[in-house]
Amino acid sequence: MPHVERGMAVGLFGGSFNPPHEGHLLVAEIALRRLGLDQLWWMVTPGNPLKSRKELASLPDRLAMSKRLIHDPRIKITAFEKTLGGSYTADTLAFVKARNPHVHFVWVMGADSLKTFHLWQKWQEIAQTFPIAVIDRPGSTLSFLSSKMARTFDYARVDEDDAGSLWKHRAPAWTFIHGPRSALSSTAIRAVNGRKTPPENRQSSSK
Repeated sequence: MPHVERGMAVGLFGGSFNPPHEGHLLVAEIALRRLGLDQLWWMVTPGNPLKSRKELASLPDRLAMSKRLIHDPRIKITAFEKTLGGSYTADTLAFVKARNPHVHFVWVMGADSLKTFHLWQKWQEIAQTFPIAVIDRPGSTLSFLSSKMARTFDYARVDEDDAGSLWKHRAPAWTFIHGPRSALSSTAIRAVNGRKTPPENRQSSSK
């Protein structure tokens, strides 16, 4: 895991990043700015059971592409989940929390993942581990109203105007952040490259 100091506010932004693109980077930059983070961990996952492994570029290739895309030193590219032996996202977050008890973490995800978040293994456990920041994505602006996660944890929603203090809240706590949106998607980029792909969803390695 990247080095952190006691008291830091750190965003956790995970995905297969297959490939990483400017839309991902925009989410990371919005999270850094609006949440008042000291760092953001760009967590490249080994795999995703909701996607075809045949379409997944190798982990070294996805790490290399991420490094070419990112130049902000506050964004730390990591693939530490590989060393955990295929844990679920909830287990990864529990591990991060146990190893860094004096750091304030926020789980960051695009709004396109919110609508299927309830399909993730132990999704309610994830919501109860760290505060969650949902960043607007094209076609997903209303997902915070219709998703099962949003309905289940409606009582824990933090007003967007208070997003800068989200990391201070005890989970469950979440907010939806509007802002600039990029229409780019990994699915579309792979399609342009001549590969038929399944819909984009996010979970860690062996969810």
